[in-house]
Amino acid sequence: MEGPVTVDTKTKSGPLAGMRVIELAHIMAGPACGVMLADMGAEVIKVEKPTGDDSRRFVPPAVGDESAAYMMMNRNKRGISLNLKDPAGVEVLRKMLAEADVVVENYRKGTMEKLGLSYEVLSAMNPGLIYCEISGFGRTGPYGERGGFDLIAQGMSGLMSITGEGPGRPPVKVAAPISDINAGILAAMGICAALANRLQTGCGQKVDTSLYEAAIVQTYWQSAIAFATGQRPEPLGSAHPINAPYQSFQTSDGWINVGAANQSNWLRFLEVINAPELDHDERFSSNAARQQNLSELIGLLNEQLVKDTTDNWLRRMEEAGLPAGPVNDILQMHQDPQALARQMIVDVEHPTVGTVKSIGHPVKFSKTPASVDHAAPLLGQHSREVLAEYGFSESRIEELITSGAVIAADRA
Repeated sequence: MEGPVTVDTKTKSGPLAGMRVIELAHIMAGPACGVMLADMGAEVIKVEKPTGDDSRRFVPPAVGDESAAYMMMNRNKRGISLNLKDPAGVEVLRKMLAEADVVVENYRKGTMEKLGLSYEVLSAMNPGLIYCEISGFGRTGPYGERGGFDLIAQGMSGLMSITGEGPGRPPVKVAAPISDINAGILAAMGICAALANRLQTGCGQKVDTSLYEAAIVQTYWQSAIAFATGQRPEPLGSAHPINAPYQSFQTSDGWINVGAANQSNWLRFLEVINAPELDHDERFSSNAARQQNLSELIGLLNEQLVKDTTDNWLRRMEEAGLPAGPVNDILQMHQDPQALARQMIVDVEHPTVGTVKSIGHPVKFSKTPASVDHAAPLLGQHSREVLAEYGFSESRIEELITSGAVIAADRA
């Protein structure tokens, strides 16, 4: 089996190479956006408060002295730490934003205005700036003043009403922080669209998305059903709201997922599990009929599938051309040969803890490949070099660090 790819790229490449992003974001959604942009070649400078991104304290688990959560969300970025309660720290940030292509922020509404760095101020100073806001509910509307968390967004979007083992059970959130991660991806998409527009017009603009909207767009199928029927979709476990059978089944030693919804796959499935009689059962004669009689169908299929092992069933289904796969745990996914071949598990070097693993970039480019070049920064690791790049003299840099307006790793 292949091992994880060790990334040692010396020069920044990717479709966004040459773009400078200032990340004023913490914990998950904003940093997820920054990771996407950084992997695609953008230079992302993460600006942290003197105590660091709150995710630095999300321990355990830790790798050495570093939070595993922080390292996952902030690889490929450089880091500077500014005290934005100090006017000198704000002036450093102002200078950085005056020359930036993109700023990403997920502060509470009004924070940037209090700093004198509102979109209106920054766009007047830097007309090409793409200003991306990620918040709990968006900056407009009756909830615009509220903060937000993934759990709250999942509940209010309807996601928790359709997640779980079945009707009448307690609400269940999607285990992954799906609204946080999806908001970051949507923000990166919006930024790329705004950059494309800037190529035509020369003008930047504001990009505004939220955890709430990121969760709502996960309900496409269930919302389509509700719009069409006026009925409230309910949780179906691993089953599909429109197609059947399309779900998990227990085997003699584990679980598999099978997608046998269309008629040709349904017939292949019956052949594989040696149940041809079900083809002549009117209850299962079409997808609509199977959906209507789902509980009876699943009971009959489970009787067949528990007779053999996961590996044996998967081998037969692959030979038949039937879409199927194992239900892996996370550690199994990390070792899956396809994940390794697609460079979704990578090794990067951290300055204090050595080699650490990370998740690779999910989009492959034929001419401008994305890459994961380095691990997450220490608090203030790049403060000195970033200040020097912005024209601050050595003496001024020392003054800023000594005063506490800037935190450097050697003084943290």
